[in-house]
Amino acid sequence: MTKRRQFLTSFGGVAIATLMATGVMAQEVTLRLHQFLPAQANVPKLILDVWADNIETDSAGRIKVDRFPSMQLGGTPPELIDQAIDGVADVIWTVVGYTPGRFPSTEVLELPFMVSDARAASYAYWKISEAHMKDTEFKDLHVLGTWVHGPGIFHTADPVEKPADLQGMKIRGASRMVNIMLEKLGAEPVGMPVPLIPEALSKGVIDGATIPWEVTGSLKVPELVENHTEFEGAALYNITFVLAMNKAVYEGLPEDLKAVVDKNSGLDFSVFAGATQADSDGPARQFAVDRGNTIITISQADAEANWLPLVAPIYASWVADMQSKGIDGQALIDETRRLMAEYLAAH
Repeated sequence: MTKRRQFLTSFGGVAIATLMATGVMAQEVTLRLHQFLPAQANVPKLILDVWADNIETDSAGRIKVDRFPSMQLGGTPPELIDQAIDGVADVIWTVVGYTPGRFPSTEVLELPFMVSDARAASYAYWKISEAHMKDTEFKDLHVLGTWVHGPGIFHTADPVEKPADLQGMKIRGASRMVNIMLEKLGAEPVGMPVPLIPEALSKGVIDGATIPWEVTGSLKVPELVENHTEFEGAALYNITFVLAMNKAVYEGLPEDLKAVVDKNSGLDFSVFAGATQADSDGPARQFAVDRGNTIITISQADAEANWLPLVAPIYASWVADMQSKGIDGQALIDETRRLMAEYLAAH
């Protein structure tokens, strides 16, 4: 710092003014990125750190991203959205469903057996977010990325091979839609953020959890339960995520730094994030296999015959619920399906 001060002083006031006018004295920005998972978990390590590192590199160090995992800035996961809005954090990553009712359009991708490919769903999510949510549900945020994880599955103490096996089981659900689905299947839903799952399983507060494979390693779930039930074909469910920035912080950036943020955000980043999270399922699943845990696979025919009929009524009730909020839910379902098909046809 002393050498820098001496260097500038040697130029004199006129030279400093010239440097400032020409932009050579670059503005420096520090962004606080806050999220709820440990730093070594897949999303922080493989997605959020990649985003942050790219921002720092592409800005030639003018933007620094300080990363705060595991809610180190305080609060709880359901408070992350408001932390971004209020400026407690500059950037947050969270499960949209941790704030039920605030972003109803995102639930279209959480409907049971709606999604068969995380890349296609993340593509569709960004498109519908830009078309229908940017100036409504997400108007208080600057959204950087929207994506879904790979197939959500059951991780349970006792095996689940058919819906009847869920009767009487307390199962953790991640969102309003997942909890509704669990009720339809006969389970007792218990809502809680991901970080609370290990303790809840170890203490018997819950009998199982619905999460994708990829996060099971950082939560040590295969060490706490021995049974895992997955589905062929469309996923039992998916969860929506958002990476979002304080709107005033983004709008206060100089144009060239806005361009850096824009370059590393948006549609391509959303697809990358969904793909990365889904691709992390395989290694986590293998860990459970190597431990000798039981992997139960429900065939697509079995799912369509015995599982889908129980949860299918959720679609009609969701459309009616959306209508009461002034949202055309059926049109959103149709558009999301069209966009997912559009992505798959192109890839």
